[in-house]
Amino acid sequence: MHTLTNRGKALSLSTPAVMGILNATPDSFYHEKRASEAKGLLGLAEIMLKDGASILDVGGESTRPGAGAVSPDEEAKRVLPAITSLRKEFPDVWISIDTYHAEVARNAVDAGADIVNDISGGLLDKDMLNTVAELDVPYIVMHIQGVPGTMQQDPQYNHVVQDVLRHLRQIISRCHDAGIKQVIADPGFGFGKTVEHNYELLAMLNTFSTLGVPVLAGLSRKSMICKPLKVSPVNALNGTTALNMAALMNGANILRVHDVREAIETVKLFRHLAGDSDGKTT
Repeated sequence: MHTLTNRGKALSLSTPAVMGILNATPDSFYHEKRASEAKGLLGLAEIMLKDGASILDVGGESTRPGAGAVSPDEEAKRVLPAITSLRKEFPDVWISIDTYHAEVARNAVDAGADIVNDISGGLLDKDMLNTVAELDVPYIVMHIQGVPGTMQQDPQYNHVVQDVLRHLRQIISRCHDAGIKQVIADPGFGFGKTVEHNYELLAMLNTFSTLGVPVLAGLSRKSMICKPLKVSPVNALNGTTALNMAALMNGANILRVHDVREAIETVKLFRHLAGDSDGKTT
């Protein structure tokens, strides 16, 4: 049974947790959930918490395919006021900082973040692993092939499940060597993968339990839903719900989503399906 701890708080993942996405960016791929100002972000955060989110994930740089890089200074200007406001308004909430810059991670944790969520697993900033170890916070490591600007240009694997699993196992080992005590693994749906690669990973997601750490699935409104259904992200909620259930049935411990209420309902129904008649969420 996995439990995250930080700042005297504990988050049990015996029931899958829902992480709400808060984009403090001007170019998020899903327009309706942008929150570029603290006031708008606080309102969205309040809704997500009322709907049952356990974690709020704050990001200041879009990592959609083809996205341009943002400097750490610009990223910090976007996320630090948001995190400070969230911590003041919701003192007990779990806050995650979505960044691959060690400097931003450090400042975000100082401002009140509890978790560092790094799409590169420490590969895009050589100081990240030592920084997270020093901060002593949970660390989400994701698999990505390439970088956001070019990652969808003909991604190739020998065997996508084995390759991603091997890569994450290596990153987790480096994390432990650096002194990071709490690691969460994310296979990186949509990050340097074709639609077919994504579905292979989802079908075999239970294999990632062999890593011995919690598994996060971030499927919300992504192209692996939009392309097969021929819909835009705005119309991809139904597909997101379907794949979130598949992720839960295959062992996901955390769902990272734009739409918290629907994800919470999915978790409740999953628990009924698993024989938990209460269907309660933490």
